[in-house]
Amino acid sequence: MSHDKTATTAVRAGIDSDTQHGAVVPPIYLTSTYSFAGFDEKRQFDYSRSGNPTRNMLGAAMADLEKGAHGVVTACGTAACHLATMLLDAGDLLVIPHDCYGGTYRLFTNLAAKGHFRLEIVDQHDEVALAKALAQKPKMVWVESPSNPLMRLVDIAKISELSHQVDALVVVDNTFMSPALQQPLTLGADLVVHSTTKFVNGHSDVVGGCLIAKSEEIGEQIAWWSNCIGVTGAPFDSYLTLRGIRTLLPRIRQHEENAKVLVEVLGQHPKVSAVHYPGLESHPSHELAKRQQFGFGGMVAFELDASLKEVKEFLAALKLFCLAESLGGVESLIAHPATMTHAAMDESARLAAGITDNLLRLSVGIEHVDDLKADLDAAFAAIA
Repeated sequence: MSHDKTATTAVRAGIDSDTQHGAVVPPIYLTSTYSFAGFDEKRQFDYSRSGNPTRNMLGAAMADLEKGAHGVVTACGTAACHLATMLLDAGDLLVIPHDCYGGTYRLFTNLAAKGHFRLEIVDQHDEVALAKALAQKPKMVWVESPSNPLMRLVDIAKISELSHQVDALVVVDNTFMSPALQQPLTLGADLVVHSTTKFVNGHSDVVGGCLIAKSEEIGEQIAWWSNCIGVTGAPFDSYLTLRGIRTLLPRIRQHEENAKVLVEVLGQHPKVSAVHYPGLESHPSHELAKRQQFGFGGMVAFELDASLKEVKEFLAALKLFCLAESLGGVESLIAHPATMTHAAMDESARLAAGITDNLLRLSVGIEHVDDLKADLDAAFAAIA
């Protein structure tokens, strides 16, 4: 994989592109509609649902960062996931991982129940189970690597190769890594999905998503469907996300630097029974992470050796780690997946995915790491 000049691509997205006034930072086009040049003479843009200069600039930036042909910006990450399913017909089979994000699981299981497509949920680490699913000739295979929240990895290149042998499209949710740390299209995937709300924007002030296609042909299809079903993002949100992208690389470096320190702290504490972080040599996919990623990121999951009462006390004692959903902002967050991000899953599916009541997920921010360590220490002291 080539990671050359990604930082430059991120910083220069849209910079000095204004031909009217020479503005270094591109303007926001807040208009809902555009005048025609004349009767039956449509300009490049006619209505902002179907096209907007600011939003298109963000889509192009995401496509450049992911080494793709076309990026479609959506109102949120779930909208980007929904948009990808527009490539499926009734009767087509979609294969998803059993441990995917709870919102993704909720979307796909409910769409399948309404007959939009057929659904197969498999443990993609189980080669036999995956082979059985692929033998059914699915139209699309959904990959989440690393997974939310347990940081499990799958071999994107291998799954892409196997899926293409049965003519299936491969979609990879790259939200946890961002294009700064992983570029799935270079590994064989056909589409990449992001909740740009997270690391791409990085400031917890915008909800957005993006779907990037490797080929122009698929790019044209998802662009058409985005207009048809009305899932496109707003211009001001696109402007803010473009601003966030320009600091993506340095932010990611600090997230990861802090995460590595906290992982060491967690791993040494007697009240922690397990730490899930691909940067650990003990992680079962550590070597795979080194091969298909450019780093290990700022997301960490860990399990407390504690009762549910103690878990609540631990969370209540934290001052810098906000108890909140979402991730990827400059501020540190902590989540209890069983009651938050994965509450939409029924208990049996949640437990099968390994999401227990004592599992916690950290989105490590860019505060001074000594302060983050002290915050965790205080929380541990509360349940000592």
